[in-house]
Amino acid sequence: MSAVAVLAADGFETIECLTTIDVLRRGGVRATLVSIMPTRDVVTAQQVSITCDCTFDEVDFSEYDYLVLPGGMPGTKNLRADERVCELVSEFAATKHVAAICAAPSILGELGLLVGRRATCFPGFEGSFPEGTFAGEKTVVVDGNIITASAMGQALPFALAVLGDIAGDVAVEKVREGIQL
Repeated sequence: MSAVAVLAADGFETIECLTTIDVLRRGGVRATLVSIMPTRDVVTAQQVSITCDCTFDEVDFSEYDYLVLPGGMPGTKNLRADERVCELVSEFAATKHVAAICAAPSILGELGLLVGRRATCFPGFEGSFPEGTFAGEKTVVVDGNIITASAMGQALPFALAVLGDIAGDVAVEKVREGIQL
């Protein structure tokens, strides 16, 4: 079974991050909440204090197949400003899987990882996307090993798309039933 690292920086969107962790764990996937901050403690954009499972420096990312980037501001800016994160995102996009939601897909655009792909993001952040890449608003887009979603309102479909990619339709249906979706 695949393992997923969800990166958290101060200012991330609470629902996007925690919905993904919740759905993946319900689906039986090893999902680790990783702080890129100096400590395990992060504060969301909505001022919710969260203690992550570990810090970036405590993780052996070779044990993971998937990297998830929650959006939110200034969380997305904090992720983008961290060179360790940018290197890891580039590596995972080339050899493994990356999922990003809301403003976070802009990081993929800025790193040149969306060339020849279709993706979505929160309105206004598509400026970093190559021409012809933006697939529209209020949606989840799966393009090979990259999954993107437009915003918090798509957090549940986004998390289910990641779960489906990792664990298949049976796991998705089990979670859907369990949460009455």
